Amino acid sequence: MFDEQGPDSQNTTYEKNEVTATSRHYVDRLFHPDPQKVLQGVIDMKNAVIGNNKQKANLIVLGAVPRLLYLLQQGLSSSEQRTEVLSSELRTEGAVVLRTEVLGSELRTEGAVVLGSELRTEGVVVLGSELRTECVVLLGSELRTEGAVVLRTECVVVLGSLAMGTENNIKSLVDCHIIPALLQGLVCPDLVFIEACLRCLRTVFISPVTPVQLLYTDPTVIPHLMSLLSRSPRTQDYITQIFSHCCKSPEHQTVLFNHGAIQNIAPMLISLSYKVRMQALKCFSVLAYENTQVSMTLVNVLVDGDLLSQVFVRMLQRDLPIEMQLTAAKCLTYMCRAGAIRTDDRCIVLKTLPCLVRMCSKERLLEERVEGAETLAYLMEPDVELQRIASVTDHLVAMLADYFKYPSSVSAITDIKRLDHDLKHAHELRQAAFKLYASLGSNDEDIRKKITETENMMDRIVSGLSESSIKVRLAAVRCLHSLSRSVQQLRTSFHDHAVWKPLMKLLQNAPDEVLVMASSTLCNLLLEFSPSKEPILESGVVELLCSLTQSDSPALRVNGIWALMNMAFQADQKVKGEIVRALGTEQLFRLLSDPDTNVLMKTLGLLRNLLSTRPHIDQIMSSHGKQIMQAVTLILEGEHSIEVKEQTLCILANIADGNTAKELIMTNDDILQKIKYYMGHSNAKLQLAATFCISNLIWNEEGCEADAMTGCQERQDKLRELGFVDILHKLTQALDPNLCERAKTAMQHYLA
Repeated sequence: MFDEQGPDSQNTTYEKNEVTATSRHYVDRLFHPDPQKVLQGVIDMKNAVIGNNKQKANLIVLGAVPRLLYLLQQGLSSSEQRTEVLSSELRTEGAVVLRTEVLGSELRTEGAVVLGSELRTEGVVVLGSELRTECVVLLGSELRTEGAVVLRTECVVVLGSLAMGTENNIKSLVDCHIIPALLQGLVCPDLVFIEACLRCLRTVFISPVTPVQLLYTDPTVIPHLMSLLSRSPRTQDYITQIFSHCCKSPEHQTVLFNHGAIQNIAPMLISLSYKVRMQALKCFSVLAYENTQVSMTLVNVLVDGDLLSQVFVRMLQRDLPIEMQLTAAKCLTYMCRAGAIRTDDRCIVLKTLPCLVRMCSKERLLEERVEGAETLAYLMEPDVELQRIASVTDHLVAMLADYFKYPSSVSAITDIKRLDHDLKHAHELRQAAFKLYASLGSNDEDIRKKITETENMMDRIVSGLSESSIKVRLAAVRCLHSLSRSVQQLRTSFHDHAVWKPLMKLLQNAPDEVLVMASSTLCNLLLEFSPSKEPILESGVVELLCSLTQSDSPALRVNGIWALMNMAFQADQKVKGEIVRALGTEQLFRLLSDPDTNVLMKTLGLLRNLLSTRPHIDQIMSSHGKQIMQAVTLILEGEHSIEVKEQTLCILANIADGNTAKELIMTNDDILQKIKYYMGHSNAKLQLAATFCISNLIWNEEGCEADAMTGCQERQDKLRELGFVDILHKLTQALDPNLCERAKTAMQHYLA
């Protein structure tokens, strides 16, 4: 009978114990009193861990890292001590210095025995009247030779090898404070040791689990790294990689920029080493991304007599490695988006854009196609002309359809590892295609039509909305949002494929960034000409939208209230009542005091749509009139933009159009004085909106009952007493044609 582990588990346990015992032997040798045996132990450890993640993990668990760091730091502290040599000779007290021979990497002595602090020998070679040594055996804190530098270097090499294991290995190394120890090592004058430290730092920092802020903790580190760039091609390679991976924010870009990154790295673009040129290029792409200051500086930099942009353009040549073409295109793209290069510049239209379109070809590797599509989407996102050029370049719209078929059953991939990799990352292609389609179709109606007519495109978007990958879902909804700006597509493709259903499902439970884009798309689907509006209303969307208005995210609050505003436009009383009930008066007035201007504007838009048609105006004002008038007063008195106050005056104009609601204005002298003030304002838009209020107050509709006629006359008399007629008369001479016409119409009401 076997125990619970079974025979296979016993074998596994035996192998594990054997590996652990071997690993312990390597660690124990690091504590040997003989430095040469320690050195040999480190070298043997280096050979043992290469390509062996299990061995690396065992050594870390057994405490190899702290000991390696101790040996590294001890060597550094000892090398900093100044040793005095008396009478130009080495002197020892009570000791005989031996002549030794150096064989291989070990120190060998002819019959030397070390006892305590003395050296005793059976045979001493004496030359002349002095004791000479070709090598000195160093013990404790005595003088150290090249062997000490070798030991430190080998320790760093082993640490670098451990760092090339799993992410847990990196975490363990960082927790043991490997980064400060390696940064300290960079002050050593030995170039080989410096390169080893930089190589290890590079390996640690390129890991996603390493906090990049550790590079910026000590303000002396970045300038020192800049000073090391010129030491060798290896230091250039490693340092630029470190900068590229540790530049994650505008603050990081600023630190590197202020310490001369551009001036120090630019000459590397013409290095004889391809690796150095490539890493310099990558570093510039990271520095320039969404950074106007860096981009504006780059565009004026000269490298060997050529502008940097010209150097980048030469790197786009088809005969150069794809990696270089793509990264150079990214640099030019980022400089263009930052405003350093015009969108109609030849280097963008004739070089960068065509290069990025080439990267989308099915002949390219998956990651190249992904990066090419995403960079192209970013390049042309704000520029309609670039979108039009791209849409007719190399059949791009049709070419992107292949992104959804990859890898196909007839794929030319013969490398099994490559095929396995592509299968796992095929979703990245779909994500990139959706992003590029979204960018292509963001402005031009013909391009949107071309996209929706691409084979099964709408079905693919609908499928993308429910993919497991959150990034694909976000890209799909971005694409849908871009297409939803088309009236034609809302009436045809969107209705035919009932896209509102998966969109509503997406809104139920999603991260904020997806919710923002999905709710923004929903706003377009709720426009009055959209066939999707009715089924969306019937699905109970009001509660969901009202909940969005309570979000901490201003973007979600804007979209929630925007969708409600569209829903209320020309809606019946039932829908309006449902909105008011679900939103609640407290939340409505809370939104009217929202610090975000966009939220306030959309809330005013909602209120304006709710207060349309006389029966609706009178009903809402009869129940909420007091609070609405208070809110209007506060906004007109506050420090708000012209647009906000114009919208508020338009709400007053709607209230003035009610049958009974207008009395809330006529009985409020404060409001009347504010209307009078804005009729005399210097801004024509505010004058026009205020004039609309008065025009509606004095309007006398034909066929009105006697009581209504009497009320109208009373209003006109009161407004005349307050001086409104005189103001209207002056406005009939206004330079603004709309204001002039409205004032004349109002005066005619008086004369009628």
